[in-house]
Amino acid sequence: MRTPLLTAGLVLAGLLGLADLATPFVTDGEHPPVVIALLAAAIGLATLVAAVAAWRGSRGGAWVVIATRLVSAVIALPAFVVPDVPAPAVLAAGAGVVATLLAAGLIVTGLARMRTLGAER
Repeated sequence: MRTPLLTAGLVLAGLLGLADLATPFVTDGEHPPVVIALLAAAIGLATLVAAVAAWRGSRGGAWVVIATRLVSAVIALPAFVVPDVPAPAVLAAGAGVVATLLAAGLIVTGLARMRTLGAER
């Protein structure tokens, strides 16, 4: 049984994964570079596959969702330090990092609550 926190975290992570999948279609080739956009799409796909497994009850799938989202956040960090990145790209990267941290926190908390609820039975 999924907790509401786990459900919210998986839904948010799934939406972020979908956004990552769209990255190659919205890049101008430089912001983000095509290689990074393709990497983001692969990470987004991995997030979605793991989210489906987690939705079906796989704790391992939930941890893979967390890992893929954190990798996605890490590859967005250069947007904050590379010169001449357009403001909308920096804003999108910042929103993605914040949303990723929120999703990861919700998933971890949801998994902990599931363990607590299971121990109480």
